[in-house]
Amino acid sequence: MNILGYFGKRTILRWHSVRSLTAVICGILWTASKPRYWPRTVRELLARQILFTAVDAFGLIAFIAILSGISIVTQAQVWLARFGQSAMLGSILVAVIFREIGPLLVNFVIIGRSGTAVATELASMKVRRETNVLNAQGMDPMIYLVLPRVIGIVISVLCLTIMFSVVSLMSGYLMGLVLEVTKGDYQQFISSVTGAIAPKDVGNFLAKTIIPGLTTGVICCIEGLEIRGSITEVPQAATKAVVKSIAAVLVVSAIVSILTYA
Repeated sequence: MNILGYFGKRTILRWHSVRSLTAVICGILWTASKPRYWPRTVRELLARQILFTAVDAFGLIAFIAILSGISIVTQAQVWLARFGQSAMLGSILVAVIFREIGPLLVNFVIIGRSGTAVATELASMKVRRETNVLNAQGMDPMIYLVLPRVIGIVISVLCLTIMFSVVSLMSGYLMGLVLEVTKGDYQQFISSVTGAIAPKDVGNFLAKTIIPGLTTGVICCIEGLEIRGSITEVPQAATKAVVKSIAAVLVVSAIVSILTYA
């Protein structure tokens, strides 16, 4: 009974966490759809968040994308050459990169790079009582602290994942030329790539970028703002934000894949 009680309690707590997370995400989406909640100060914070999350991470994501494309083609070239199916290279890259690896790797990089920064920044503001100042001035922390950061992370994840997929496909094609897996006909490669992308793949791609971006941004903001005010809680908030965000990304990715391809 003690074991059942423990797992039951944990299940109830997880359910409450998921429900609260969903409520905050719905609130963010509703608020973001209203133009009156986008004054100049909020738009500036959004631009800064995109600059830090997307633009500053462009080089790192591009480097990872190049290595991913090269690694996948290097692993696949033995089987492609053995069975003489070089035309399948584009389909393999789409299946591995566009459907799974691209969204996952980009989300992981964003969590480790920007998620920790958001959680640490908001936790530090809570320690310095800056959130109390906002409340005293009649400003909603949801609008001035959470909204621009969450939407900025979503936009950044989407743009970086698209860039990651394009760079990985290009590096995979070039590596195929080096290994003589492809015959240099780029039109055939483009046709195999576009032919392998079905409408459900586009929906899968959008779901694995937008939903994890929302959950990552909201989780990091919540963890940063939920501390009680001690400076020792700041690194703990960042750690919790990273762990919970990674778990959320993996769960969302698995659920989306099952619903799309099962």
